[in-house]
Amino acid sequence: MRILLAEDNPDQLEPMQTALEQQNHIVDAAADGTTADWLCGTNTYDLLILDWMLPGLSGLDLCRRYRQRGGKAPVLMLTARGSLKDRVTGLDTGADDYLVKPVSLVELLARVRALGRRSPQWQGEVLTLGDLHLHLDRLEIERGSQRVKLSKREFQLLEYLLRHPHQVLTHAQLEQALWAVGAEPESNALSKLVRRLRRRLESLGVDGWLETVYGMGYRLSVPELCR
Repeated sequence: MRILLAEDNPDQLEPMQTALEQQNHIVDAAADGTTADWLCGTNTYDLLILDWMLPGLSGLDLCRRYRQRGGKAPVLMLTARGSLKDRVTGLDTGADDYLVKPVSLVELLARVRALGRRSPQWQGEVLTLGDLHLHLDRLEIERGSQRVKLSKREFQLLEYLLRHPHQVLTHAQLEQALWAVGAEPESNALSKLVRRLRRRLESLGVDGWLETVYGMGYRLSVPELCR
């Protein structure tokens, strides 16, 4: 998933970001509400994790503005405010869940997994195209009796392609989806990644599924002969 994490305390932000990235999520981190609001307006997220007390714009206001703009992704609110009244206020504003600080990383990841299942992008623990299956819980592709492990980046690329099958995805779309803001790739990073993923697919006999559409981008689809 692509996640927006807004937290102004670096002692809390950095461990949460690291834990989420270790679970293969792509994380855009913001230390203030103004930056987080800008990121919400320029990127598509599967989950928002918002601290209630942010400089510039509170997490509560962020959540409200996100919903008013039509944002559908689940929102997890982080706060030291644990009263029933505060929890109700957050939920009424549009939050889906609530985690009281100090945050347990184990609980955070469990909440993220649960909220991920509410995302509009959720399609189950296995993504499938034709007879090719990607297991989200173990970075593994399967075809027939054969299985191949993927690197983190290969997994992220294939996951995104499988969530948008038969669509031509531009270089800009893929780079925005796979690299966090501020971590823009080198000019040839995407093409190298595509070549590596093609080799993984070819080891399973999946030839010609990941197509280069010259001058436009890439498309993952099942060739007519394989249908």
